[in-house]
Amino acid sequence: MDYLVTGGAGFIGSHTVELLLKQGNRVTVIDNFSTGRPQNLEHLQPNPSLRVLEADINDIEKTEPLYRESQAVIHLAALADIVPSIERPVEYHHANVNGTLAVLECSRQAGIKRFVYAASSSCYGIPDIFPTPETAAIRPQYPYAVTKYLGEQYALSWATIYKMPVVSLRFFNVYGPRSRTSGTYGAVFGVFLAQKLHDKPFTVVGDGNQTRDFTFVKDVARAIVAAAESQVSGEIMNVGSGGHYSVNRIIDLLGGTKIHIPKRPGEPDCTFADTTKIRQALDWKPQTSLEEGISILLDNIDYWRQAPVWTETSIQAATKSWFKYLGSES
Repeated sequence: MDYLVTGGAGFIGSHTVELLLKQGNRVTVIDNFSTGRPQNLEHLQPNPSLRVLEADINDIEKTEPLYRESQAVIHLAALADIVPSIERPVEYHHANVNGTLAVLECSRQAGIKRFVYAASSSCYGIPDIFPTPETAAIRPQYPYAVTKYLGEQYALSWATIYKMPVVSLRFFNVYGPRSRTSGTYGAVFGVFLAQKLHDKPFTVVGDGNQTRDFTFVKDVARAIVAAAESQVSGEIMNVGSGGHYSVNRIIDLLGGTKIHIPKRPGEPDCTFADTTKIRQALDWKPQTSLEEGISILLDNIDYWRQAPVWTETSIQAATKSWFKYLGSES
């Protein structure tokens, strides 16, 4: 098939492109490299079935012709991270909501046969039910979560109104090689691996007993491709690991000392996906255990050598807006 992948030079995107090419598909990537990296696709560039266009998804004039040459669209392009979404909500709305609308309209006009939307489990906020099903209450806690949920609603509306074959996948705590090393303080593995490389203590939020549904990126890529190859439409599906693991367990596996920093408002004590739906609908299940995933990260740890090394002081400064707007004093 001919696939168009927005955000294909990003963390999840590059692994998805790699899998699509491995299966013999032709892939066009649209990425403005605001968060994606050209280096993530360098090892794939000799493949004649890959082409990359540097462009913003909102630039319809520049990108629209590529949709007409594609059969399926995988929409991964987005701005991520909590703090910058609090500080720049309009920018996030433009990228994640307006951008999704632009991709949907280009896809509709081109008669795209399959459309996969990358949604976020952050829409659940602080859930009441574990494992959390797709029917759980929607309680986004910050602008990033709001914009990703709004994008999902647009995608599902296009499935209903225009009969576009849309599947929305809600990702839980994706980790693995090629995750971002620059930018705002964020995902735990990026923070910890840079700290380990520089023999610094791990900065543990709260007591470290909070658990996360850490899901390996190659399993996520397989879920995306399975959704794109299926006949399922108009559905939302969680993508998780089948378990949940404490931050203290991560530190045990990485090995090193730790210090504790204040617990952050708006963060759940647990994320844990109910993956019954995707297992039944797509015959998908995760294949990579936490131990295997962390072993792969440690084998590739040099990737994080240029990443910022976060300290207690720099984290406090970087998350000031987080506490200001999401804390009890707000």
